[in-house]
Amino acid sequence: MSETGHATDGQDLDETGDRSDRTLRLAPEEEQPLRRRIVANPRPAMAWAVVVVVLVALEFGALAGAVMTLIPWNVIGAYVPQALLPVSSALAAFGNALASLPTLLSRDLVANEGYYTPQGVWVDTFLGLQPAYAWAIRVALVYLYAFACFGWAWRGYLVFREHYRYAEWTPRDDMVDRFRGHRWGQFGLVVVLMFLTLAIFAPTLGPTTVEKNIINPYGHEFNYYDQASNSVKTTTHGIANLDSISQGILDKNVGPLTYDDYGRFHPFGTLPNGKDLFTFMAAGARVSLFIGLIAILMSGVVAAGLAVVTAYYKGAVDLAAVITADSVMSLPLLLLLILLSVVLSGTWIAQIYSGALVLALILGATQWPFLWRAVRGPAFQVSDREWIDAAKSYGQRPRVTMRKHMFPYIVGYLLVYTSMTLGGIIIAVAGLTFLGLGITRPTPEWGRAINLGQQYVTTVSWHISFIPGIMIVLVVTAFNALGDGIRDAIDPQSEGGSDEGAEAAAAGGGGA
Repeated sequence: MSETGHATDGQDLDETGDRSDRTLRLAPEEEQPLRRRIVANPRPAMAWAVVVVVLVALEFGALAGAVMTLIPWNVIGAYVPQALLPVSSALAAFGNALASLPTLLSRDLVANEGYYTPQGVWVDTFLGLQPAYAWAIRVALVYLYAFACFGWAWRGYLVFREHYRYAEWTPRDDMVDRFRGHRWGQFGLVVVLMFLTLAIFAPTLGPTTVEKNIINPYGHEFNYYDQASNSVKTTTHGIANLDSISQGILDKNVGPLTYDDYGRFHPFGTLPNGKDLFTFMAAGARVSLFIGLIAILMSGVVAAGLAVVTAYYKGAVDLAAVITADSVMSLPLLLLLILLSVVLSGTWIAQIYSGALVLALILGATQWPFLWRAVRGPAFQVSDREWIDAAKSYGQRPRVTMRKHMFPYIVGYLLVYTSMTLGGIIIAVAGLTFLGLGITRPTPEWGRAINLGQQYVTTVSWHISFIPGIMIVLVVTAFNALGDGIRDAIDPQSEGGSDEGAEAAAAGGGGA
């Protein structure tokens, strides 16, 4: 290997005399698009892609269901023009068909809902196991699958770096190595991945489903063994919930890791209305993720775009942005939320996820000034670099300069602050719902669980508020820890604020 990092002609030949895939790493003037590089050496990419196809196929129904539940077909059908109604109905039917596809880790395959007979046998459960064991097996398999997907995604990056990237080394490699040694950041990453898995696979992970236990409990029946009559009987989840309430006294409490009188297992116990808390929390994680992602995408796009534009043009453009951002930051968020909730309450947008979309849009529209303030400094820093002046002198269009030379510089900082902001959004949503201003019934949300159990904190039903509160603290701490890890990875001297560290972050932001 020559000092420039490019292979010599002699080193490009493998044992058969043919040029290996390393010959692709030539001078910049001979660079090819990634697609052509893959065509020239397809084996590593194909091997990786085959495993991806298998992983997606195993859980395609669950993944499709997670996506399709974010689309409010019933609301869309009520507002689309009459001429487009058949199209909306067809799309809804297609979405339901996707969501109903069988999966390897489906509830039907690893069933945990059954009844216990006097002969000591569990009926209708996976392999005749106790519901607690069957549920634990399904949860373990789902999380094993999720981490396998993450691990294989990491493997894809390594395949790209080894076979298809021109540069032998980039500053991003050092960033990755620093993060691999950052235990606090890795803790945050693991917890965040567990939270994402809980949200995506919520219908599979719960001991029961939201539809059966929360949305329409009186419309779904199940079998249980009645000891009084010594026979198997049928009842609805709604009736069973009335006998499974947790209201602070021994006779009315179903705590964590216990069964109710109908043989239903409750990992986190039940709510004051008898509904399963774990199912409530899993569905609430999906709602929190939905709000957080939409809000952070909105604010992140606005903040990043505004940062590079104001840093490039400066002057009056930056002054206008500062005034606008300060005006938005001065708005009382709580009053604004109440006002918009009332104004939009009768519209179709308020019906999506029981007001979740409205809340996400409000948070996205009010959080961008904070992100913009965080990345404005790095954007101004890079705008004064020599390569920006060179690009201007050569007549490069401003949009190209912003995209190629400025945005890669700030993307690392943007990742840090979006990770931390996402945790703050989860707290905000939970707090607003706790006050009755966030997500309305019947959609589950973590803040409502805390509200329902606040009067039972010092009783035997302590789990109603305690478990959701602990989960909120854990998830928010994890997002902050992940942000710390990313910050220290892109800028190892961030505590000192050195200019050297900022240049490393700039180099690491761009891909090679």
